[in-house]
Amino acid sequence: MSLHQDQPIYRAGEPLETARAVMLMLHGRGASAQDILSLAEELPRDGFCFLAPQAANATWYPFPFMQPLEKNEPWLSSALNLVDALVTRVRNANIPNEKIFLLGFSQGACLALEYAARHAQKYGGIIGLSGGLIGPDDTPRDYAGSFDRTPVFLGCSDVDFHIPKERVMETRDVFARMDAEVTMRLYPNMEHTVNQDEVEFAKALMELAL
Repeated sequence: MSLHQDQPIYRAGEPLETARAVMLMLHGRGASAQDILSLAEELPRDGFCFLAPQAANATWYPFPFMQPLEKNEPWLSSALNLVDALVTRVRNANIPNEKIFLLGFSQGACLALEYAARHAQKYGGIIGLSGGLIGPDDTPRDYAGSFDRTPVFLGCSDVDFHIPKERVMETRDVFARMDAEVTMRLYPNMEHTVNQDEVEFAKALMELAL
């Protein structure tokens, strides 16, 4: 079922054909591709193509991310397939894996992290802003593959209403076990938002890639 596949994909920065690195940006529930793409204005643009797909009805999947996986089907699989198609498109433009970045906020962060865990390889970086791996607490995290020292950043409030800090910590542990270099920062009493420290960390990762 192609729930998300017919939605537009927005771009900022370099054209894909001439870019040296690509960042895929996944928006949160109720937001838009343009919303997450506006973050690119604060990030290094030289050599980077930013691609942001739009979710159907502004939602990647309808129920909270810690609900049983099957409850969010077929939307979740459609969203994961869309990310995979975008990664394939980027690779076909001769961008190597280690120059591909995944960044998401909130529901988009959950999607980016779940996609990466299911497709572990060397990436330029994975940036999960207020998100964690998808599924209930008893979800087996027996993902295959290795991140081969990919830098991963997890930033979240320590009191986020949507994202329990325990899930962020579990995500850190899973990615570390899969040979990622994980940095996790829990910000005291922060609202469900993106802060400047997170932006600066993303900038530093991007600058390392070029």
